[in-house]
Amino acid sequence: MQKIIPHLWFNKEAKEAAAFYTFVFPQSKIIHTSQIHDTPSGSCDIVSFELWNKQFMAISAGPLFSFNPSISFIVNFDPLFFGQSPENNQAALNALNTVWDKLAEGGKVLMPIDAYPFSKRYGWLQDKYGVSWQLMLTNPDGEQRPAIVPSLLFTGSICGKAEEAINFYQSVFKHAQAGSVHHYPAGMEPDKEGSLMFGDVKLEDTWLAAMDSARQHGFSFNEAVSFMVTCADQEEIDYYWQQLSAVPEAEQCGWLKDKYGLSWQITSAEMETMMQQGTQDEINRITQAFLPMKKIDIAAIKKAVSNG
Repeated sequence: MQKIIPHLWFNKEAKEAAAFYTFVFPQSKIIHTSQIHDTPSGSCDIVSFELWNKQFMAISAGPLFSFNPSISFIVNFDPLFFGQSPENNQAALNALNTVWDKLAEGGKVLMPIDAYPFSKRYGWLQDKYGVSWQLMLTNPDGEQRPAIVPSLLFTGSICGKAEEAINFYQSVFKHAQAGSVHHYPAGMEPDKEGSLMFGDVKLEDTWLAAMDSARQHGFSFNEAVSFMVTCADQEEIDYYWQQLSAVPEAEQCGWLKDKYGLSWQITSAEMETMMQQGTQDEINRITQAFLPMKKIDIAAIKKAVSNG
């Protein structure tokens, strides 16, 4: 199981969106669907799926949160992914254009698809569900990154803290690797010289990008996109909970917010397996066990299953 899994919160469209995304992206599939009942949002569809070999989770749990561009997903169209030489990027370019057209239908373009100093073909959009994607023709001469990389945009009160954040995350996760760091030069106001123009870090099996933006965006991180950390045991759950949780009132059902306002779900790999492989009755018992919890207590979850 992937260690860090992006989680998308939809109103009612989780199954529909997952089907759409697995149609749009190459090497993608639905892994598992289930439903939980008797939650504060009623019955909720849960979908596990892969996009270009990266695992995602989605839930339909009501209109509590809305997607915004503070968290987007960079999609790298690297010629090497298509078995081509660095000099021949036609297949990657064709794939980028095809994915762009599908995602743009019914969506909103944030940066037009065009040539930019950092990429010969790049565009940023929100799709018809509101999820943000940055599509980029990648230079294969640079350091290779996975096809899909979550990206955090630090705006408003946390603008200027992007580099601090990726250094903090690198210190928290037990297997981490520093990536690239690029700072804003002078003359790019309102962005402050020396703030993070782009940086990334590898946390366990996931690359995470970050950047500062001093422009007036009017949005910030919320629970529409969170990151699930699948832990091996209670000790690991306790560790990540202690390291990351900074907003006590946000602690619920394994969810927390860190000091930058980013939402995480500290969950159990064993519980996630039970949720995917269990009977509906077992899933119901697990659900009723974890709903009152703040931090997940895996022994109590297992007891709820065995008591059935």
